[in-house]
Amino acid sequence: MTDRTEHVPIEELEKKLRYIAGAIKLNGRKILNHYPITAPQFAALQWLIDDEDLTIGALSKKIGLAFSTTTDLVDRMENNGLVKRLRDEKDRRVVRIQVQEKGKVIIKEVIKKRQAYLGEVMQSFADTDISALNDLLGDLYEQMNLKRNDIE
Repeated sequence: MTDRTEHVPIEELEKKLRYIAGAIKLNGRKILNHYPITAPQFAALQWLIDDEDLTIGALSKKIGLAFSTTTDLVDRMENNGLVKRLRDEKDRRVVRIQVQEKGKVIIKEVIKKRQAYLGEVMQSFADTDISALNDLLGDLYEQMNLKRNDIE
């Protein structure tokens, strides 16, 4: 495999991806100001919706927070009616977190607004360019998942 960094430096790609992610995140935080959840709660709810019924331990790994911090986060979300704890039917010692309808509605609304923002930003892009970008980002995501699985 050839070193492609001669054509486009990896540093440049990483910086652009970081800035794009930061801009989307910043806009997302502005959107969250109109909802009764914090940015960490938003991230936790997204993971819980994507990977249903995670334990607190599994959630803490996904969001990169300490177990105790994640427990506090889940406590606050449970008190606000966003999630509820459920004992595993097979092993009563295991507690899973389930997103309630209120949490699902908030996430759906916020994601829709974030997507609208991205759509506005990309309005001048040709459909073929958007499709190509989507394909390339999909490939990048897939490769990152493979690397992550190699590390775990």
